[in-house]
Amino acid sequence: MTGLLIFLHLLGAIVWMGGMVFVLFSLRPAAFAELEVPQRPRLLLASLQRFFSLVWLSIALLLASGLGMMLPVGFAHAPLAWHAMFGIGLVMMALFAHLFFAPFMRARRAAARQEWAVVAASLQQMHTLVKVNFTLGWIAIAIVSLWR
Repeated sequence: MTGLLIFLHLLGAIVWMGGMVFVLFSLRPAAFAELEVPQRPRLLLASLQRFFSLVWLSIALLLASGLGMMLPVGFAHAPLAWHAMFGIGLVMMALFAHLFFAPFMRARRAAARQEWAVVAASLQQMHTLVKVNFTLGWIAIAIVSLWR
């Protein structure tokens, strides 16, 4: 059972972190290099809508598998690295929820009204939050991998 939980946990982390790598280092730079308004924000929003569905699934996998490994051990007996990863993960999940329900939804509504300045500001805010989450994700990975 532990092997399955570790696999599910890694699956959730890889999908979320890999998606952020793609968005930060491939999709966004290519969209800015090749597309103009309104094609650029439309591509970004459509792509992010699909990716965010995977992030919600990843969050569910990470929470379920993480708690599935931690609860049998007990919070009091779990390694400190697990607690650090759990805390960072909760912060990441809260940041993603904010990103999704505030700037992303605002950008979608503004795109429907063709208010491209509002879309651009919302996408920039999302970019900043994704960079923060990306950094936090690597910190969590480093902690659980290196802290013994």
